[in-house]
Amino acid sequence: MNQSILLVDDDPSSIQVMSRILAGVGAVRFAMSGEVALRLARDVVPDLVLLDAQMPGMSGFQLCEALKADPATADVPVIFVTSHNEPAFEVAGFNAGAADFIAKPVNPSLVLARVRSQLHGKQMADELRRTATVDVMTGIANRRHFERSLEIEWRRARRCSAPLALLMIDVDHFKRYNDRYGHPAGDTALRRVAQAMAASSLRPADLLARFGGEEFVVLLPDTPRAGAEHVAHCILEGVESLAITHEKSSTARHITVSIGVSCYDQLSRCWQTDSPASRQATTAPPSCASIDLLQAADRALYLAKTSGRAQAKFLDIADAAAPHLGRDILVATEKSWSTTWA
Repeated sequence: MNQSILLVDDDPSSIQVMSRILAGVGAVRFAMSGEVALRLARDVVPDLVLLDAQMPGMSGFQLCEALKADPATADVPVIFVTSHNEPAFEVAGFNAGAADFIAKPVNPSLVLARVRSQLHGKQMADELRRTATVDVMTGIANRRHFERSLEIEWRRARRCSAPLALLMIDVDHFKRYNDRYGHPAGDTALRRVAQAMAASSLRPADLLARFGGEEFVVLLPDTPRAGAEHVAHCILEGVESLAITHEKSSTARHITVSIGVSCYDQLSRCWQTDSPASRQATTAPPSCASIDLLQAADRALYLAKTSGRAQAKFLDIADAAAPHLGRDILVATEKSWSTTWA
């Protein structure tokens, strides 16, 4: 796997020297200020940052602290490349979150050894994190991974004025399925349902996770409500097409799912941007948080279940406290699909 390295230095000659040394080690990007580096790191998270400590504007120490404070970049190792060798300077760097130091003028062999060591450590840590964030039974992401990803994507959505959608999915009458067919058969059914959902128009950036028991969630970055409703439709159809017999279901003769959909986009009443126009607005929009998106999806799911199951309901993030405002998306029957509006 080709790992990525971000070089941050206000001296073009230093960037040229380091780029030549690191040619072939990984994909190298560079920035000549802390502000630009922070934006690049948030847009595409690197595997390693090599950082000059003293730069105009945002210093290397400030950049390192900002990277460590952001959940998306907190695990990225940072190596300071500096001409300072005083113990107090290194202590300050380690306190800011640095993983190592390289002294200027740089020794190419030493640079390569330390960079490869940090990249190897990052790769091993990433693998351990992946193992710790996978649901063993279904093979998809677990709740811990989802919760961390939700917070990361929420911050990004607010920062970039990007839409974010969430689906909460429940397998209908699953306790009855386990009681009738046994838990091993139930585990197999959940795996098949998870596979069907994973194949339902999900993009590489979308996250499908097991939330707990027979509940699943789908996190959809950069997705407005129309796109979320499309994914919900695909999931309803995908699970329906499995035709897993469920004799004890009062909804259908096979396994079905109910879906709650919530969204934060330009149609949301709590939509907020960092644009100059929004800052000049006379009336600030109401605030909202990632927990509101989750609660809206949960309440929409409750609506779908109490309205007959095997269907999807939508609630805007601003309506998390008012479940009666839900809107039908799709209603699945054993023979047909129909769309209705509340």
